[in-house]
Amino acid sequence: MAEFTHFNEEGRAKMVDVSDKPETARTALAHSSITVSKEIYDKITNNEMKKGDVLAVAQVAAVMAAKKTWDLIPMCHPIPLTGVNISFSWEQDMDENYHLYIGAAVKTKGNTGVEMEALTAASVCALTVYDMCKAVDKGMVIGPTYLVEKTGGKNGDFKRDEKVK
Repeated sequence: MAEFTHFNEEGRAKMVDVSDKPETARTALAHSSITVSKEIYDKITNNEMKKGDVLAVAQVAAVMAAKKTWDLIPMCHPIPLTGVNISFSWEQDMDENYHLYIGAAVKTKGNTGVEMEALTAASVCALTVYDMCKAVDKGMVIGPTYLVEKTGGKNGDFKRDEKVK
C-alpha cells in the first residue's frame, strides 16, 4: 500500500518536507468564472460601479491571494512566486446573462508546485468581483473553478482536455 505523505507517525496531518526535492520551473493555470446580470456587466465594462474599477481591483486581489495561499491553505508551503498573470474575457448566453471568465497563471522556480496558488488567485478574483458588485445584485454565481494545466515537478505535466462548463 502506498505511504500517505501528509500524515505523521501518529496519523495526524503534517506539511510534507520538500527540502530534498529538486528545484524546477513550475507553472499552473486555473480558471474560474462569475455569472452576472446585464446591469452588472454594463456597469463593469463602463467603469460605473461605485466601488471603482472592478477588474483592476479583482486583478490586484488575485495577485495578493496567490502570494498568500500558504496563509490560507494549511498544508501549502510558502513559495517564492516568479510571476502571476490574471486575464479576463466575457461571454453572453441566450438568457442575457454575462459570464466573466478568469484565467490565473502562476509561475515559480522551486521544489513544489503552484496549482493551489493559481486556484486561490482565480477564486479570490471571482469573490472580489462579487464583493464589488453585490450592492447591485446578489444573484451572481461563481464557478466552476478548476485547474487547466500545470507543468514541472515529479508527477509531470497535466493538461485538461476541455473547458469545464
